[in-house]
Amino acid sequence: MSTQPAVNACSIQDFVSELRKFPEAAFLEVAQIQRFLNSHPVAPDTLAPYLLWDRQHYTRNLIDKTPLYELVAICWEIGQGSSIHNHHQQNCWMAVPIGRLLVRNYRTLMEDLAGGRCQLAPTDIQEMNPAQCCAVDPAEPVHMVYNPREFNQRAVSLHVYSKPFDSCVVYSEERGTCGEIKLSYTTEYGKKN
Repeated sequence: MSTQPAVNACSIQDFVSELRKFPEAAFLEVAQIQRFLNSHPVAPDTLAPYLLWDRQHYTRNLIDKTPLYELVAICWEIGQGSSIHNHHQQNCWMAVPIGRLLVRNYRTLMEDLAGGRCQLAPTDIQEMNPAQCCAVDPAEPVHMVYNPREFNQRAVSLHVYSKPFDSCVVYSEERGTCGEIKLSYTTEYGKKN
């Protein structure tokens, strides 16, 4: 597992301190927070209190939460991935201080949430790693994140979500179905729920 700190890496505490300085307007568009993530890589060793692993499912670990955003560390074992999902009109930025991950993006061709039906088309795949952050496209926010077996290492992603939320829509490309699910944290501020 790659845990070497990036050049000029900051502690997670310094990252949070700087993130808290951004005004609301910064979370309403993508560029400013993305620049911040690119210029403030987090030193992996400072994340230790917030990391919990589970062989069955990736874990969602809350690091910080304000009315403007929430910061979550997600721990991915080899081969784990998320469902295809969206973020309820929230912006989302992702950095990977440990390992590598892929993000597969989708275009929504049809969505009938009340009827539980959808039609998706895959668009592109992006790699995230300690040198490459990414943001969810607000115009096409449906995506999935996964840690392919061929990467052969655990990974940790940091997710900044504009305005905290506790549910999202998940999609099945194969079945053409969609529905809303509730979200929860595995740990909050370093303590197991």
